[in-house]
Formats: sequence, structure tokens, C-alpha cells
Amino acid sequence: METGLETNLLKNKNNLMKSKKQIGVWMDHSVAHLTEQKDNNSMTTHNIKSKFTHYEKEHSVRQSESLMHNKEHHLQAEYYKQIAGALAGHEEILLFGPTKAKEELSHLLKANHQFAGASIVLKHADKMNEQQQQAFVKEHFDLL
Repeated sequence: METGLETNLLKNKNNLMKSKKQIGVWMDHSVAHLTEQKDNNSMTTHNIKSKFTHYEKEHSVRQSESLMHNKEHHLQAEYYKQIAGALAGHEEILLFGPTKAKEELSHLLKANHQFAGASIVLKHADKMNEQQQQAFVKEHFDLL
């Protein structure tokens, strides 16, 4: 049984956690699903897609392999820049997913002074649907 003091400490901890801007990003090289808790405790997910699609790859390969790699690099950098823009202002960032995309984005974020004070955590995770991603983010940030 909790005492009044323990109850108040738990409430203060929960309020402090809620005041931090926290976001989870399940990602691979083609899409990022950004999940965060809103003021009413509901979870929302926003998607960012890479413009380097299968069609782009096939089209570029037909022209030249060098062109394909240049285009892929440019579009991948643009994709990461979009994600970084959406993460700006968040104090705690969870990057998770099945590919090395999370590591690549993490390196870019850590090199960016905007994210100097942010806590960035990487976790491996397989393919997940939106509800599983939201549950993963809730569990990581102890938002249950």
C-alpha cells in the first residue's frame, strides 16, 4: 500500500516525464513512423517516406550505376533531413527498426548541434504494425 508521500512522488515523476518531449521512430530506409504521446495521453503516428522508391532505383540503374548511387545518396540525405526536422525540439528520441537506417540517422543527429542535449537511444526491432510501434514507444518511455 502506498503512502501519501509515495503517491505524490509517483505523480510528480509522471508529470515530469510527461513534460519532456519524447518521440519514438520506427524506421527503415524507405519509411519512418514517428510516434509520440499527445496532451490527452493518446498516441499519434506521423509517416515520412523516402523519395528513393523502387521505380527511382530502376530508372536510375538504366541510365548508369554511378547516377543511381548519387541519386540514392541525395534522396537518402533528404529523407534523413526531413526526419531530423520533425525530431527537432524533442529531448528524448527512440530510434528503432530492423535496418541500419537508425544508426545512420543517429550519427547525423549527434553531429547536429540542435540535438546536443537530446538523449538518443537505438533499439533493434522487427517489422511492426502501428499499434505494436505505439506499445513499444509507450513501454520504452514508461507511459503505461
